[in-house]
Amino acid sequence: MTTTDAALDVTGPDQLDALRADLVEVYSDAYAERIAASEFYSTDRYWSRITGYATRPGFTLATARRGHTMIGYALGFTLAANAAWWEDLRTPVDPDDIREDGHRTFAVCELMVRPDQRGRGYGHGLHDALLARRPEQRATLLVRPDNPVRDAYLRWGWRVLGRNQPYPDSPVYDAMVRDL
Repeated sequence: MTTTDAALDVTGPDQLDALRADLVEVYSDAYAERIAASEFYSTDRYWSRITGYATRPGFTLATARRGHTMIGYALGFTLAANAAWWEDLRTPVDPDDIREDGHRTFAVCELMVRPDQRGRGYGHGLHDALLARRPEQRATLLVRPDNPVRDAYLRWGWRVLGRNQPYPDSPVYDAMVRDL
């Protein structure tokens, strides 16, 4: 599968260790300023979060490469029935909106493209590759309200459910959902 001139690949957790160097390199490139400014964004904490996600059911990773260089990726997993995902929601919502049964919702945890590769459709291609053929009813993600990609998510059919702060030292995010 390709998007413009990038090769897309979709895999599961079995490839995570083999891709670690590339994944951390893309992350470090995409988040360079934030890594320097906050421990929350450190590469060690980031990798710890990723390896935790990889243990969850439905973990999927979509990567984009130009030649041998990884230019971006997206990943996520299926929310469990007892998922902590919604515990830090700061906005009152209908309880049915956050009810999880272990099969209802796919959580998109990361979608990133190297800064010098943005604006070429790679993010949208990764988004679509990650969500294609998902068995869940809907997807969710967290995005900083000031992140320019938030507007793209709205154009791609996402809607804001409320605000969420998943870690005490993390930013406050918009929690978004989209029917699949």
